[in-house]
Formats: sequence, structure tokens, C-alpha cells
Amino acid sequence: MSLNKVQLIGNLTRDPEMKQIPGGQTVVNFGLATNLNWTKDGEKHSKAEFHNLVVWGKLAEICGQYLKKGSKAYFEGRLQTRDWEAEDGSKRYRTEIVVENMIMLDRKGEVDSSAGSYNRESAGIKESTDEPVAKEAKKEAPAGEEVSVDDLPF
Repeated sequence: MSLNKVQLIGNLTRDPEMKQIPGGQTVVNFGLATNLNWTKDGEKHSKAEFHNLVVWGKLAEICGQYLKKGSKAYFEGRLQTRDWEAEDGSKRYRTEIVVENMIMLDRKGEVDSSAGSYNRESAGIKESTDEPVAKEAKKEAPAGEEVSVDDLPF
């Protein structure tokens, strides 16, 4: 038995970069900063860690639409390391978090844990899993109507 699970709360370090791969699937990449704070000998210390996140499918579209640099959010997923050969012939590696669930924590500048949560299943991505995944209904705007930020449920 093994476990590959990551849970992070942090702020985006750059706007999500959305792409469509040749097969038509959407992928979004962005960075996330998390902070570790501690006190030693009465002095406060802080250290930032930077993470690379990748999101696929409908959840990627949601992230690309609603998240931006500075947004605070909770992400759940798994670690994945990719390797490729660079132009100079050297082998390169990149470890990323492949996001499966996301909860937006910002709401008009305020942190609100009920702001909105999305996961692969509620985003319409069918995947077999042994663990239960919370479902959240997603409202869609009628065709042709513009939706304002104030109309969003999160």
C-alpha cells in the first residue's frame, strides 16, 4: 500500500496560464507560495516555499477563470515528477502537484472558507477512486446571459 497526497493552502505567485493540448483538453499551470512561521529565542522567523501546480480538464477552466496572482486557495492533489531532455541535451526534472480538488478562500478581499470548492468529480471528470469525493452542484448561466461577480455563489 502507498499514499501520494498533498494538501496546501497558499497564495498564487502568478496568474494561471491556460493552454489547450492537441487532444482538446485544458491544462492550467501556476505557482503557489506557502509560508512556515516559527519563533526561536523570542525572535519570529518565516520561510516561504514555492510549489508548481498543474490542473486538468474542467477544474483547470475553473481555476483559469476565477484565480489570479495573489488569490488564496486550498489545493489537494498528488505529487508527480516529469522529466525531459533540454535543448542542450541535459536531462531536466520538475516536481509538480497535480490538483484534484480546490477551494477558493478569497471573497472580495476577505478569507471565507465557504467561498467555493471544486473537485474533479464536481467539474465533470469521471475517475475511479477508492475514497469518497464531496460533490458540489455547480450553477451554470443560461446561454446568452452575462454573469457578474456578485451573482457567483462563492
